[in-house]
Amino acid sequence: MANLDHVSNVTPLIDIRNVSRSFPKANGEDLLVLDHVDLTIRPGEIVGLLGRSGSGKSTLLRIIAGLSKPSTGDALCRGETIAGPPKGVAMVFQSFALFPWLTVQQNVELGLEALGVDAVTREARAEAAIDLIGLGGFENAYPKELSGGMRQRVGFARALVVHPDLMLMDEPFSALDVLTAETLRTDIIDLWTEGRLPMKSVLIVTHNIEEAVLMCDRILVFSSNPGRIAAEIKVELPHPRNRLDPRFRALVDSIYARMTQRAEPKSLAAEGIPGSGVGMVLNHVSTNVMSGLIEAVATDPFRGRADLPVLADRLQMESDELFHLAEALQLLRFAVVEEGDLVLTEAGRTFADLDTDARKTLFAQHLLNFVPIVGLIRRVLDERPTHSAPAARFRNELEDYMSEDYADETLATVVSWARYAELFAYDENAELFSLESGE
Repeated sequence: MANLDHVSNVTPLIDIRNVSRSFPKANGEDLLVLDHVDLTIRPGEIVGLLGRSGSGKSTLLRIIAGLSKPSTGDALCRGETIAGPPKGVAMVFQSFALFPWLTVQQNVELGLEALGVDAVTREARAEAAIDLIGLGGFENAYPKELSGGMRQRVGFARALVVHPDLMLMDEPFSALDVLTAETLRTDIIDLWTEGRLPMKSVLIVTHNIEEAVLMCDRILVFSSNPGRIAAEIKVELPHPRNRLDPRFRALVDSIYARMTQRAEPKSLAAEGIPGSGVGMVLNHVSTNVMSGLIEAVATDPFRGRADLPVLADRLQMESDELFHLAEALQLLRFAVVEEGDLVLTEAGRTFADLDTDARKTLFAQHLLNFVPIVGLIRRVLDERPTHSAPAARFRNELEDYMSEDYADETLATVVSWARYAELFAYDENAELFSLESGE
């Protein structure tokens, strides 16, 4: 939109100072989600919060929207403490969040009606917003009559119609197919750069690196567990931005490298990966997908070493999904991440050449050796006369380190990986681990 050289001299719309946010765990302790975050948003810029799932991005967005309060620190809008939804701030959600019994026109008018705007003005402004966002002629249609992309455009129109100072976007394109998302994303950027959007600034939450580089003037990269701002990156490429521009690709590559920086080869030494004890969160990654990724990296054109952005593009995979896969392969010592590249270890190359049964045997060895919670479960099952143990015994231990949701996901991952490796069985109805089919 505007030249940003003067932005630093303008009074901020949002000022987040040393904000932390924690939530209570089942054991009575607190789970820290955001840790000492500072953020300033001024008129005339698009700011991106970029990070992986669970990094606290959406929690910060909810604090700015007045839907949640910080545990410590200050959250200010135009210099005043945010207590409830602040005036001049609108939000576009990941889901379409439309009222199915209302027409497009009525859905868009809702925000104005809540502000007490008279009916004539409401109608005129809603029609203008609907036309601007490319839905002219659909004013009397109901959400069920619209495609996903059209419904999300209604969400944008509903946010724009109140002429907000700041628009918050919580992964607004993630529920759409690739082509629809690209079209809508491009339309929004075009309207922004042409100065046709009735708002001053945008804050967008995303885990899509290319989306952040394509749209944002500044990108705040979040680390996880707890969420912290690991880096602030200025994007000085002019709009419209070309994904094939070498400068664009170089910036994407550098962000991939930065977001995988903590997974350096030295951290895979015998002492283990930091944070990979029993209390490590395991994201649910399919063993079939892991096997397929190893095979893809082992063969041409990668031959054991693949640039993550290139790999994501070739496999049509979101960066967040690829990060989870890369983390799983690192944990299991089948690969490492070096400067934004996924590199197979000797064990990974061996795995790619084995048949199905031999792969399972190797996978089982690595599970026992490098995933502590799996080793713990197997030891308990071996030691008990019944060779069985309730899931609650391990879930309770996990909840000493993580939230209930993460504990559930970690156990689901353990069950899936152990079944593939034939290490032990799990009865979902009885919630019981056993060696029934693990011998």
